[in-house]
Amino acid sequence: MIDLRALREDPERLRASQRTRGEDPSIADQLLELDAGHRSALTRFETLRAEQKSVGRSVSKAPSEEREELLAKAKSLSTEVKEAEAEADRISGELDALLAKVPNLVEEGAPEGGVDDFEVLETVGEVPTFDFTPRDHLDLGEMLGAIDTERGAKVSGARFYFLTGVGAQLELALLNMAMNQAIEDGFTPMIPPVLVKPEAMEGTGFLGEHSDEVYHLEDDDLYLVGTSEVPLAAYHAGEILPVDTLPNRYIGWSSCFRREAGSYGKDTRGIIRVHQFNKVEMFVHTHPDQAHEEHKRLLAWERRMLDKLQLPYRIVDIAGGDLGTSAARKYDCEAWVPTQDAYRELTSTSNCTDFQARRLNIRYRAEDGKTRFAATLNGTLATTRWIVAILENHQREDGSVVVPEALRPYMGRDVLEPIHPAKT
Repeated sequence: MIDLRALREDPERLRASQRTRGEDPSIADQLLELDAGHRSALTRFETLRAEQKSVGRSVSKAPSEEREELLAKAKSLSTEVKEAEAEADRISGELDALLAKVPNLVEEGAPEGGVDDFEVLETVGEVPTFDFTPRDHLDLGEMLGAIDTERGAKVSGARFYFLTGVGAQLELALLNMAMNQAIEDGFTPMIPPVLVKPEAMEGTGFLGEHSDEVYHLEDDDLYLVGTSEVPLAAYHAGEILPVDTLPNRYIGWSSCFRREAGSYGKDTRGIIRVHQFNKVEMFVHTHPDQAHEEHKRLLAWERRMLDKLQLPYRIVDIAGGDLGTSAARKYDCEAWVPTQDAYRELTSTSNCTDFQARRLNIRYRAEDGKTRFAATLNGTLATTRWIVAILENHQREDGSVVVPEALRPYMGRDVLEPIHPAKT
């Protein structure tokens, strides 16, 4: 959640952020009104309680002729104190509920607008040209014996799939390569739980307007994560971290689950938009003053993976209206998908500043001995969807696929050869 003290000092910053997101800027004034009301109610409660205690102490010392009047006053004050406390609690509840709905403050410089208003920062590599009609990733996957969506649907329903043979090997190779790169860069490897408590999901900002995308196990009141960002963020919930240990950099490998609510009819072919996939995710807890530079480092690590796989891609700065609740700034790397004649998202890295840390109560002890909230960041280093770009960009006319050189030690082969004829 946002910092109320900072809001009091500079409410225009929240108003500007809300405008960038395409949201109502008047929420700043609603928060300030509730905040003032809460502080006023607290002051009244504390004043009345102090008076009640003073009267209570006077009763035993008062002469008998004054005691009855003092007892009556103490009784009256007791009622007033309870009413004042109830009023303070009521306003506090309203304030907390409204605060929970407010997204993070957008970083200055992020584009305004919605999903189509991103800014292309850089385009890297040349899109491939073919002297034949390229096949899409599903046709290639079926010829290679790598992807089986028909049996995935039979077993689990739409948007599920099997990765088989070289498909399974390709995903393991890709994710292992990502894990190794991160470990070499100083990240601590993690395999986190994929079922989390509501406070972990709420703390990371995934139970707001997009809660319909999350799988919930009602009998256990647990959530299936859509990204290992959730358990990795909550790993230090309620803790005070020594400042000299920051940044804490974790690299998590997990299965991820998304309902894809509202996306029906989109990307139904193949494995671009599915309900279950695997992902290697970078996550960092750091000093707030270092968050901006750390965000650049996460983007650089994502780019290095894409460069190793010889994929043409572009870097986009996501517009405020397309940012998630917790993100102050987000950069995506989108790889070229030949059969769609378009760039599609493969990685995303977000600077969440101290927004998640406030919700999860993750602090660090500063040099002056005081505790302050940490900053959190996340970034994708590899995921199942990358298989789409690898197959399509490195395909040959006969349906075989050249394995990028950097991936060959993990695959144990240079070329993926078809084992099934092309469909006619």
